[in-house]
Amino acid sequence: MTDMQIKQGHPRGLMTLFFSEMWERVCYYGMRVLLTLYLVKSLMKGDADAALIYGAYTGLVYAAPILGGRMADKFLGYRNAVLLGAILMAIGEFLILGGSEQFLMIGMGALILGNGYFKANISTIVGKLYEDNDPRRDSGFTIFYIGINIGALLATTVIAYIGETYGFKYGFGLAGIGMLLGLLIFWFGRHNYAAAEGLGFTEEGKKKVFGPLNKAQAVSIGSLFLIPVAYFLIMQNSWMDYILISLFLFISFSLIKAGIAADSAGKVKIWKDRMIALIIFMVINIAFWACFEQAGTSLTLFADRNVDREIFGWVMPASMTQFFNPFFIIVFGSIFSVMWVKLTKIGKNPSIPMKFAFGILQLALGFLVTNIGLHFVNEAYQVPLLTLVVLYLLHTTGELFLSPIGLSMVTKLSPKNIAGTAMGAWFLSFAIANYVGGQIASLTGGHSDSGVALTAGEGLDKYISIFSTIGFVLIGIALLIALLNKPIKKLMHGVE
Repeated sequence: MTDMQIKQGHPRGLMTLFFSEMWERVCYYGMRVLLTLYLVKSLMKGDADAALIYGAYTGLVYAAPILGGRMADKFLGYRNAVLLGAILMAIGEFLILGGSEQFLMIGMGALILGNGYFKANISTIVGKLYEDNDPRRDSGFTIFYIGINIGALLATTVIAYIGETYGFKYGFGLAGIGMLLGLLIFWFGRHNYAAAEGLGFTEEGKKKVFGPLNKAQAVSIGSLFLIPVAYFLIMQNSWMDYILISLFLFISFSLIKAGIAADSAGKVKIWKDRMIALIIFMVINIAFWACFEQAGTSLTLFADRNVDREIFGWVMPASMTQFFNPFFIIVFGSIFSVMWVKLTKIGKNPSIPMKFAFGILQLALGFLVTNIGLHFVNEAYQVPLLTLVVLYLLHTTGELFLSPIGLSMVTKLSPKNIAGTAMGAWFLSFAIANYVGGQIASLTGGHSDSGVALTAGEGLDKYISIFSTIGFVLIGIALLIALLNKPIKKLMHGVE
């Protein structure tokens, strides 16, 4: 292939990274799709305990890329960080096959650390395949995003089905094999993305630190000690309250301080305001994803107990209902990207605050759809499967109003010299959201406040009541954002 052919299409490394990321997502979502049911059905955890463990785990998964990105920037280089992450994630999946709570927690620790190294840095390599003003960059990331969702779709169909039908260990084992496939594709295709900068050890990373060990090797070995730290934080998840609140306050202070410094240096008055806007969007992002992430906890248990999943004599496994989200993203993703372009051309593209408000409103309506399902309950106190289909459809369209523009918005709102810190702050908002999502899910479930097991009818009433409350609170948040649209836009100083 000539340079001209590559320039007209995409860099040849893109497809290597596409398939590596796709299989890594099969691994991550394969584990996540089964986790709550495995905790409840195999390890005999109560619903609340399972939700809190799930929330702490997914919260740490989203916090880990902040560290993984920093270590790659300073010491490891991007290719080495991705390789280390892939190996750790595969080991984590296979450790879960030990079948006990201890093996699960150690495996989760390895998965958290591995995800931090992998997720933060493979996207960076994609970006480095393109020059700064290359018009193909957005299209390249869109293709890469499709790979993520194909991986999620495979996990929530194939792995969910096998894990629930034949045994959880087969599901976790398949997820581990998926990660090994991603690792092999990334390693054997390394010549395809070799043109990207910063793949190997940095100059700082090459410096000797302990005998024959250089700093990069020492960081790699030293980071393994974070696995027991993750184990502790999942088990003692109340510690996460203090850690995440402290991090949020610290990073908010850092952003505003950096904004004031940028204003002074440039003799302008825009960066502090933009940092305040970014912090507001982080709070909105937490509200959205804490509710959206009920998919892996309360909504999966609701599907297991109170949804009629029979289709022409075949009963869909409860975990498999999570496939609706990646399926709808693949169906609607490209339609939405075209829609934004068309709306911009006719001057009708909503402002970023209004997009967030519309996204949260659709999320709210998704939860309120469960009230309609109540009118069609069968004798086993189960609502029709169509209830969940419409719920996930509205949740996905809400996500498409909010998620794809988030990363782009962060890069536009932040001064260049703190772009990494701002992106870390955005990832932190996802970490907090996942943790809070676990706290919300712990309020639902099959037991009363006194710990007595609920009947199917009582359980259904409890789920619908809490989903309705979530829906009405979200409508309130959406209306508040809409009312504050103009003040928030003013803080953004022209960022669209």
